[in-house]
Amino acid sequence: MKQTRSRQQSKRDDNRHRAFIIAALNELKAHPNKLAILKQNCQLYKQQAHLKRGLLKAIERFEWVFEVDDDIDRIIEQILAQDYIGNRIRRYPLLFKGIVDD
Repeated sequence: MKQTRSRQQSKRDDNRHRAFIIAALNELKAHPNKLAILKQNCQLYKQQAHLKRGLLKAIERFEWVFEVDDDIDRIIEQILAQDYIGNRIRRYPLLFKGIVDD
């Protein structure tokens, strides 16, 4: 029987994701009205029928952050925090889709 290996993210992919998230957070800081895009992304992905459990947990953690307040600096601080919530949110850069205009 053939063994399958789970694919681990390479350091290069991880660095690219981090750079994208940093760019998205800088854009949020410059244009706080784009916070609505982030909330829309969370709602859009939450409504999908077949969603990975990890992505659903990340969305739930984002909603916890939004419940506290809409202060951009605190939201950015929470996303960049080296704790469970920050790590969970940063694992899915897809949530930041549409914030950075390339």
